Amino acid sequence: MEITIGIIIGLVLGAGIGILCATKILRNKLLAKSQQILKDAEEKGELLLKEKELKAKERFLQLKSEHDKQCNERNNKLQNVEQKLKQREQSLAQKVEDLQKKSNELKTASENLNAQIEVLHKRQAETEKIYKESLEKLEHIAGLTADEAKQQMIEMITDEAKAEASNTIMDIVEEAKMTANEQAKKIVIQSIQRTATESAIENTVSVFNLENEEVKGRIIGREGRNIRTLESLTGVEVIIDDSPDAIIISGFDPIRREIARLSLHKLVTDGRIHPARIEEVVAKTRKQIEQEIIEVGKRTCIDLGILNMNHELMRMVGRMKYRSSYGQNLLQHSREVANLAATMASELGLNPKLAKRAGLLHDIGKVPDSEPELPHAILGMKLAEKYKEHPDICNAIGSHHDEMEMTSLIAPIIQVCDAISGARPGARREVVEAYINRLNKLEEMAMTYPGVVKTYAIQAGRELRVIVGADKINDVEANKLSYDLSRQIQNEMTYPGQIKVTVIRETRAVNYAK
Repeated sequence: MEITIGIIIGLVLGAGIGILCATKILRNKLLAKSQQILKDAEEKGELLLKEKELKAKERFLQLKSEHDKQCNERNNKLQNVEQKLKQREQSLAQKVEDLQKKSNELKTASENLNAQIEVLHKRQAETEKIYKESLEKLEHIAGLTADEAKQQMIEMITDEAKAEASNTIMDIVEEAKMTANEQAKKIVIQSIQRTATESAIENTVSVFNLENEEVKGRIIGREGRNIRTLESLTGVEVIIDDSPDAIIISGFDPIRREIARLSLHKLVTDGRIHPARIEEVVAKTRKQIEQEIIEVGKRTCIDLGILNMNHELMRMVGRMKYRSSYGQNLLQHSREVANLAATMASELGLNPKLAKRAGLLHDIGKVPDSEPELPHAILGMKLAEKYKEHPDICNAIGSHHDEMEMTSLIAPIIQVCDAISGARPGARREVVEAYINRLNKLEEMAMTYPGVVKTYAIQAGRELRVIVGADKINDVEANKLSYDLSRQIQNEMTYPGQIKVTVIRETRAVNYAK
């Protein structure tokens, strides 16, 4: 037992001693390793320090070289600036010298000029003295003063100018008489060119509306036989194009267009469209229109209280329903003229029945069956004479456009009433916007002239009244303004008929009693 314990103790002590030895060996190794690490770290630190020092030296040298370079550049710039300043100083000094020289030259020239001016003043005084002496001698020789001689000269020149002006006026009048007919034709042609284009389309074309596009083919017919038959029977041109659901009927005779339109309406409504049926429908429609024309003429005469009118004249009155002038229906226009003429004749103590009859028939020359080469007023007068109308009525019809002399008191009434009916706003068709623009342009055009105070476009744009300041424009300038404005309107604007330009100049004296 004791041996065993001893062995155990021995083993324990041996193990402890072994452990102590192993611990010492490990400690020594660790110390050696730590010393080696410290040594390596010190060597690395020294290397890093040397590298940093080298980099710092390189950076310092680089910065120094850059600084030296910048300093050199600044020095160069400063030298250039100094050189330029020196050059400018030299240039300024040279200019100052030049200015000084010029100043001296100017002083010398000024002195010379003053001397010359003094000489000129002396010569002028001598010239005036010689002129006065010469004038006194001339007045003494002529026995007239300068003002009297001037007045005689003015009178002589005025007389010569008047004589020349009179001769010139006579020559112009003679030339105007020779060329009046030609100029009048030119004016008429220009008026037609300016005003007839828009109304021609409205007065020569009618539109027939369709329910669907299939009807167009039936109206045309096989190889176009239906449309050719309709055109030959009615005397119009039927235009079928790409217009949707519409056919255009073109012709100068409004009655023919109405016959074609009504015939087309009956054919489309009936559905049977072939040449034989077209002939039948056109014949019936023509009779219907003729009967309607007669009925319209009778009803118009009854409404106006006009009795014992020839049947043919009454038929012509009915034909007026299908005639228009600038979009104004001719029958309505004639009725207006008749009523206005009767009213005016009554106020003047004349025969209102004759005036009403003349007013209704004044445009009868626009609707004859044939178309002779005569103005409508003269043609209407001849028709009235043919059907035994009163001579005063015939004269009023023939002279309402000044194409013959007025021999009755009714004639000027008819002329005035015709102008009133045609000139009132809205009587004759015109686009409202264009109408308003024309009035505004007339007023604005007049306001551009100096001295104009107010402008008024009146009588549906047929007259322009311009009010000017009496203190700004005299009578001669007012006449010139009226002429210039009328020429400008004629050259720059498009309008039907003519425009009267009236310039009004008045002086007002206003005071107040208190």
